[in-house]
Amino acid sequence: MPQDLSPLWISLKTSLLATFITFFVGIATAYWMLGYRGKAKSLIESILVAPLILPPTVVGFLLLVFFGKNGPVGKLMESLQLDFSIVFTWYGAAIAATVVSLPLMYKTALGAFEQIDQNLLRVARTLGATESTIFWRISLPLAFPGILAATTLAFARALGEFGATLMLAGNIPGQTQTIPMAIYFAVEAGAMEEAWFWSIAIMVISLSGIIAVNYWQERREKNRREQRRTTKQGGQGGQGGQGRQRGQGRLIVDIEKVLPEFHLKVSFSADHQPLGLLGGSGAGKSMILRCIAGIETPTRGKIILNGRVLFDSEQGINVPSRERRIGFVVQNYALFPHMTVAQNIAFGLPKGISGTAIKQQVESKLIDVQLSGFGDRYPSQLSGGQQQRVAIARALSSQPEALLLDEPFSALDTFLRSQLEQQMIETLADYQGVTLFVTHSMEEAYRVCPNLLVMESGKIIQNSTRYDVFERPATVTAAQLTGCKNFSTAVAVESGQIEAVDWGCNLQVVEPIPDKLSHVGIRAHHITFTDDSSQNNTFRCWLVRATETPHRMTLFLKLHSSGSASDDYYLQAEVFKEKWVTLKDQPMPWYVRLDPLRLMLLQ
Repeated sequence: MPQDLSPLWISLKTSLLATFITFFVGIATAYWMLGYRGKAKSLIESILVAPLILPPTVVGFLLLVFFGKNGPVGKLMESLQLDFSIVFTWYGAAIAATVVSLPLMYKTALGAFEQIDQNLLRVARTLGATESTIFWRISLPLAFPGILAATTLAFARALGEFGATLMLAGNIPGQTQTIPMAIYFAVEAGAMEEAWFWSIAIMVISLSGIIAVNYWQERREKNRREQRRTTKQGGQGGQGGQGRQRGQGRLIVDIEKVLPEFHLKVSFSADHQPLGLLGGSGAGKSMILRCIAGIETPTRGKIILNGRVLFDSEQGINVPSRERRIGFVVQNYALFPHMTVAQNIAFGLPKGISGTAIKQQVESKLIDVQLSGFGDRYPSQLSGGQQQRVAIARALSSQPEALLLDEPFSALDTFLRSQLEQQMIETLADYQGVTLFVTHSMEEAYRVCPNLLVMESGKIIQNSTRYDVFERPATVTAAQLTGCKNFSTAVAVESGQIEAVDWGCNLQVVEPIPDKLSHVGIRAHHITFTDDSSQNNTFRCWLVRATETPHRMTLFLKLHSSGSASDDYYLQAEVFKEKWVTLKDQPMPWYVRLDPLRLMLLQ
């Protein structure tokens, strides 16, 4: 053991100061770069990580030029007549350690922030949180494990810095000689025992911090797994409300947004009755919600909620998400994982209310969604259905004027989806604002929403009551989205008669024939089998193949002649299995009727 332990104290002093500086500078820089979209981003990124790539001696030389007597800092200090020097002092060693350890802190912290689900931040904004609140209550706590690891790595890097320190601070025993330099010069002097002592010391100090952080993270993950295993799944049922009188909410949307995939252009209004947005993936449904919530900015147009202008491109109005008073429930619910159920719900409550009032309102919301007693649990301890109910309770806690639901049942199994769907209907019956419900399921849309807006490629193709949309779809796409499987190109023959070209037959129709008729359609369960071949729209058919579901049979039929292959069919008919039992043994051909009242004339 060497008699002079000053390298230990100098190393600890410089590395701790360097870590302290890089902690704040690294986090601030990483968070700023996360949202920076300027043209100079690549250049700034390169400068920040350069000390990680360049040889330490080059970094030290550049620092020496910068802080030296003839450098910018040196000349500035001389002009201010400051009797102070950074070169060949322990401050120089601390600066060198800071510069070489900052890239590790920055890159690791940036990675930690990038791993945060952006839906959490978007939902927080819709709940009225400011950017500073989001940083301190969501981003920083969620990124903390990564930041802690970054701090440990930065400290270890600062502790082991040699080249840059030697160039800027030199090797002055008792003043600037750190442990790495003590090792180097001990080896040069042939003092191997002293070199071994300092090598072991620096390894123990560096590895102790890394091991401690790894152990903490492993224990933390283990505790989470144990909590998930021991959590009892329950409370799946629903609870109805008392059905308060509805408000007179009104939402007007008339926007365009140019996207790489398609051009979103929609104009519609919604009132107190839930409006369902039905369409396939990529139709633009979720983008509409994001524009209304203020998460995305339309290219042009306007959004008005209860007389308040939320967005107007001509007047330059774009109200921030936190001020729009809109509740948003996204597909994965975006519950804050580091907060309890009670804290999640309280996050959306108005600011400035007392602690007692917060507890009362949170408990009231938990009772409303039948989760009383779950306030102390974390999202990871909840089932999918429970998470969904907490997300809805949190969205409603901010007393929004509009509630946006983006496929809230997509992550649930069929049985649970049915239960929660009924509870959703009851919850919306009590809600007094505007509700938009996005789904790609025609059955969900029909059950939950009295009015439907059908979309395709960023355009509205039908906006009407659910009855009209399902019974009288305006286009082939609308008919497909509502479950119709049978289509044929069609042309008008005369009044009350059309030709179904693909089916090779003429059909009597009841509906007025539209001027731009393009197709005729009929739903599979509207096709009937008959023994009376004299009825109108009745044709001979042959069974090509059949598929089975738990309660129904789907029959693939060809009209006029038998099919030559499994895909040689015209129509799909659905019958209950009781009907199939009596039908399957009948000799071919069968007779199928396309009821004129059930035919859909499409444009």
